[in-house]
Amino acid sequence: MRFSGKRAIVTGGASGIGRAAALRFAEEGAEVIVGDIDEAEGGALAETSNGRITFRRTDVTQADQIEALVTAADQAGGLDIMFNNAGAGGAREPIDQISPEDWDRTQALLLRSVALGIRYAAPLMAKRGGGAIVNTSSVSALGSGYAPTAYSTAKAGVLHLTRIAAADLAQHKIRVNAVVPGFIATNIFTATLGLQGAARDQANQAIAGMAAHAQPIQRTGRSEDIAAAVAFLASDDASFITGTHILVDGGLTIGTRQSWDPSQPSMFAALDQFAA
Repeated sequence: MRFSGKRAIVTGGASGIGRAAALRFAEEGAEVIVGDIDEAEGGALAETSNGRITFRRTDVTQADQIEALVTAADQAGGLDIMFNNAGAGGAREPIDQISPEDWDRTQALLLRSVALGIRYAAPLMAKRGGGAIVNTSSVSALGSGYAPTAYSTAKAGVLHLTRIAAADLAQHKIRVNAVVPGFIATNIFTATLGLQGAARDQANQAIAGMAAHAQPIQRTGRSEDIAAAVAFLASDDASFITGTHILVDGGLTIGTRQSWDPSQPSMFAALDQFAA
């Protein structure tokens, strides 16, 4: 019960990583406010939580709605944990084809929303003598080939914002960290494509199958894997950690496939024949 007596906000908490994190916080004693645009799933989550989770419809591209979400926590008694997680795949076009409007929309959803979540949460936490903020980034922040350009750029911005905000807020005893997921079995990219029903399920299965073979830990990443890291960063167990991130990617970014897959030819193996 690491979060007994604490209150947490989770944006994008109606499904995927956010839902897993909201449940984890609630299971460990926190009161949780979930903000999301999915009223059906958000409401259902709250109804089955025995009063530990409440839902508030929140579009994180709208500053006033983020502020209202944080104000709801203040009115309920205060805010101790802010998990800025809401997001979607965003615009998929490469940099030489994307429209200015699609670029701005993606940045507003994935980066501006995090900045404003920090902006509105920090004063409340400062009043309570401190708090913990966790932001969701992505392996796409670390290199190309993992996600579309606009998404990857926004997630890289989240990592840098995390570091800078940690410096800004240290004086208020507010820690700011990020979690960096790899390929996780959620609906984030199928939702962006507008896939529903059987088509969505088939696409998710295909993505999961490819992901399980793209990394040293050969299973699909789960939302609960990320929620565990988020809970750690938000807890007093991480009281000496700020301005950094935890990579939860099954080893995806550990190195080239040749470094961990013995079935793949490597430069050193090729050279060994000459040494022999």
